[in-house]
Amino acid sequence: MTAHISDRFSRVQAITARFAALPEVQAVALAGSLAAGLSDDHSDLDLYIYIDQPISLAVRTTIAHEFAGDGSPTIEIDKPFWGPEDAWTDRVSGSGVDLIYWSPQWIEEQLDRTLVQCQAWMGYTTSFWHTIRESQVVYDRAGWFMRLKQRAEQPYPEALRRAIIKLNYPVLRQIGSSYRHQIELAILRQDRISVNHRVTALLASYFDILFAVNAVPHPGEKRLVAQLKRLCIKLPTGWESQLDILLEGNKQRTLVTVDALLDGLDDLLRAENLLPG
Repeated sequence: MTAHISDRFSRVQAITARFAALPEVQAVALAGSLAAGLSDDHSDLDLYIYIDQPISLAVRTTIAHEFAGDGSPTIEIDKPFWGPEDAWTDRVSGSGVDLIYWSPQWIEEQLDRTLVQCQAWMGYTTSFWHTIRESQVVYDRAGWFMRLKQRAEQPYPEALRRAIIKLNYPVLRQIGSSYRHQIELAILRQDRISVNHRVTALLASYFDILFAVNAVPHPGEKRLVAQLKRLCIKLPTGWESQLDILLEGNKQRTLVTVDALLDGLDDLLRAENLLPG
């Protein structure tokens, strides 16, 4: 059992104070479920450390040992898998701690790509925008992060909304190499791993479209069903039960369920005058 929520915030403040003393650190922001008020006993403390220059691994290791305890087996420094990241379990609260290191220039470029250039990705297009909007400022040396958050509070650009649908919709089942077609071939080959991989890709684009239809920044990969129900008003008929059936993994029902899921999406896009020509 992890600590009470007030204890977690206390640990966030303590960790932040340690990083705020470093000249490389421009800002520290709390994101994830704790910042959104959706945390549970399994939730980590997700801290984004915005740095002008890299912090040495020696300093990062020292800080980890201070908060996790000397020799803690939970300490992982400089994980390269999803960007520069450290992790450990806090010895006081028992909460997992994830530290993500971003440069101000890099995150500004991501926001510009989304809100100014209106560039779409294959799934998760607006997740960085969501992270900035939902982050709580814990430390802000010169007010830079607060200015970034103010910029992120702008309305959802219509050009971005349509760009996401234009990019992600055809690959669902409209083109020859669509996810639906790839799922069908994988079933014929009895390639269960490929079926799972392509269903996951299809759902990433499907969810990206749904959040775009509702002009809501994408909240990321966790608790997506709950997030859709919480944040979105415009949803296809029967989408939740269809998802349940699809994720059961019964290959005899997979294609029928995919088609039902996408038929509902077509109806929604048509009703909203967003169905690509």
